[in-house]
Amino acid sequence: MKIKNIRNLTIRNFTTNQHELVPTVHARTLASISNSKFVVFIWFVVNKFLILFMISVLLSCGGRSAANLVVAGSTSVQPYVELLAEEFELLYPGSGIDIQGGGSSAGITAAESGAADIGMSSRWLKRVEEHLWSVEIAKDGLAVIVNPSNPVTNLTLDQVRKIYAAEITDWRQLGGRQARIHLIAREEGSGTRSAFEEMVMASGSGQVQHRITARAIIQNSNGAVRQLVAGDPNSIGFISLGLVDHTVKAIKLDGVEASRENVMDGSYTLFRPFLFVSKEIPPTGLAIKFIEFILSPRGKELMTQEGLIP
Repeated sequence: MKIKNIRNLTIRNFTTNQHELVPTVHARTLASISNSKFVVFIWFVVNKFLILFMISVLLSCGGRSAANLVVAGSTSVQPYVELLAEEFELLYPGSGIDIQGGGSSAGITAAESGAADIGMSSRWLKRVEEHLWSVEIAKDGLAVIVNPSNPVTNLTLDQVRKIYAAEITDWRQLGGRQARIHLIAREEGSGTRSAFEEMVMASGSGQVQHRITARAIIQNSNGAVRQLVAGDPNSIGFISLGLVDHTVKAIKLDGVEASRENVMDGSYTLFRPFLFVSKEIPPTGLAIKFIEFILSPRGKELMTQEGLIP
């Protein structure tokens, strides 16, 4: 089986501290600063379109010749689908499934354009995407993680929101040791980030009212977030519950442990869907055969063993 990983490109946020500007700054200098911010904004927008374009090109050029089925998108869903594909190919030798990352938005775009047969998403479809065919293959909890050496074990949802809005900046404010909080977050377009923004930053209104601070260190996969938190005693991040291991510690939210059982009974409220998306309504051929396998008792058994909720 041929498996590829497409890494999203990320750019650093550049900000200008206006308090460092002396009163004698010339107007031309201020205009230059404004122009610089505009250039950075344009650069960010252009890069987002280039990323999606590159993913589509790579999918259409790099996978079709060798694979009978191309599946692309969410890096949260990807490791589970890789496992399921290995089992599927034992049952159907030579099926040739090519699984690629890129993020939920990129996967949905690839499915819509036909560059991928199936798009993987770890967020609900947006209104403009609802014309596509979709099926929920599982649910997954969203865990807020810290380093195992961090003495903090419980946070309220409001505290997590204020941490990521940079309103709380030191662990001492949360009953921990005196140390600046190092924020780790996912990139724009990630289903994990979208779910976090909707469930945590929205303040219960359904709309994102607080923005994740530009101070956050951006990573392009759950694995990368987990690795940084595992190596930094003062960091905090959020990842798929199914990917939590001994290298990090999942924080209780409002006294409720982040566990599969608590997601199932509704007491732990941070969870999101894992979706398969297709332009074809409904999918046919190898695509529908793979989907039917995932939704079969054997597929559900594999997902349950990996911590998902089929």
